[in-house]
Amino acid sequence: MGGERVPSATPGSRADLLTSSEGKAPRTERGRKTLRAILDAAAIEFGERGFHEASISGITRRAGVALGSFYTYFDSKDAVFRALVRDMSDRVRDEVAPAIRAATGQIAAERAGLLAFMTFVQGHKEIYRIIDEAEFVDPESFQLHYNTTADRIAARLKAAAERGEIRTDISDVHAWAIMGMNVFLGLRFGVWADDRQPAEIADIVADMLAHGIAPR
Repeated sequence: MGGERVPSATPGSRADLLTSSEGKAPRTERGRKTLRAILDAAAIEFGERGFHEASISGITRRAGVALGSFYTYFDSKDAVFRALVRDMSDRVRDEVAPAIRAATGQIAAERAGLLAFMTFVQGHKEIYRIIDEAEFVDPESFQLHYNTTADRIAARLKAAAERGEIRTDISDVHAWAIMGMNVFLGLRFGVWADDRQPAEIADIVADMLAHGIAPR
């Protein structure tokens, strides 16, 4: 967005994979590809079967790797689930951030961010089940996901306020409100049904952010 600066790590990068593997960083390109395959397979396994029904063998089968390869990076199903929550949070960030940075003006940036998020959700619907289950499986990761997302929104809103692009009385309440709106728009129009185009939803929201809902 206008002025937001976000780390440029990309999914599968060394920095992201170091975080995802809880310090057990791959040392080779082959190792990074193996870890990426495990995380991608875990997303499908947990997304389709849920945490309790999912299994390590199911993950390795989907990933096409040996069981030993899994234990090179993770000690348990709980560990890969925790890593997956962080990984998916990072992937959303990395998908949305470039669209935000490329926009001119804060309202346009919020529109671009929502559009990028909803487009991502339509291709990764499992993210909702995984993040929702994290509330009970790993509450710390669940709260971290939303807290860090809200912090990023608050930081970019504050920067925009300082530039004079939006009102000056911006607070964390505005950041959480925008995040909550985006989350449920993604759920309704990205996961439950795709009966309206993401661009249409983003246009409506941008207009609401710019003008509110009072009579014109």
